[in-house]
Amino acid sequence: MAEDGAVNVAWWGSQDIGSICARARVLAFDLDNTLALSKTRMDQTMAVHFAALTRLRPVAIVSGGRFSQFRDQVLDALPDDTRFGQLHLMPTSGTRYYRWQDGSWDCVYAHDLSAQDRQAAEASLERRAKQLGDWEEQVWGPRIEDRGSQITFSALGQQAPVEAKEAWDPDNSRKDALAWAVAADLPNLQVRSGGSTSVDISAKGIDKAYAVTSLARILGVDVGDIAFVGDRMDPDGNDYPAALAGAMALRVHNPADALDLIQAMEADLV
Repeated sequence: MAEDGAVNVAWWGSQDIGSICARARVLAFDLDNTLALSKTRMDQTMAVHFAALTRLRPVAIVSGGRFSQFRDQVLDALPDDTRFGQLHLMPTSGTRYYRWQDGSWDCVYAHDLSAQDRQAAEASLERRAKQLGDWEEQVWGPRIEDRGSQITFSALGQQAPVEAKEAWDPDNSRKDALAWAVAADLPNLQVRSGGSTSVDISAKGIDKAYAVTSLARILGVDVGDIAFVGDRMDPDGNDYPAALAGAMALRVHNPADALDLIQAMEADLV
């Protein structure tokens, strides 16, 4: 589902990070396979350096998971010196937005799908996955999850081990084919290839482009002042809309690569 006006997002190591940091007023990150492996807790080294960024700039996380996933993977791992007031959480691909207020996380907005749209999305995912041979017999947890503002298909189930997920679709071709097929059934909804084994469905126009545009408006900056880091910056990936919206897009390969980038940012941000 690549749009007109496509852009090529380069690996961060081939970009001028010093120049990007000089321009960046906000830093935004994908979660799965960027800040942490899929459905796993952020490691201690990443947590320390990520927390350091919150003392330098406003920082956002925009990912397909629920708020509970953000809590389990990131918030519970962060050290006490994290500036939570500088942290902006946008779960379910930006369809919800949380801020730290008065000592707790407050949901500022939520764009939930109608019951009819959720039912249509679930039916299409099951039918198309079976047609394409993606309805696997061995799964770990539910294949389809209703997240209110987003329906997510996980080919191996929500709790599949990282090793199995990484081996299932290493070149993203299976997810992309499923996303294209489902999109044909749901012209009024947004369908994106997501994490290791996932396809995400949300309201039309409510994706990571919407997330960075909303974040820019809330913080009083231009979208071009936001540096967005993600592993799925290919035209069919769910991080790509942030690049199309005009954010400074930085492609990473995995959390280890993202950690190198974050450490480079720490050195350059002033």
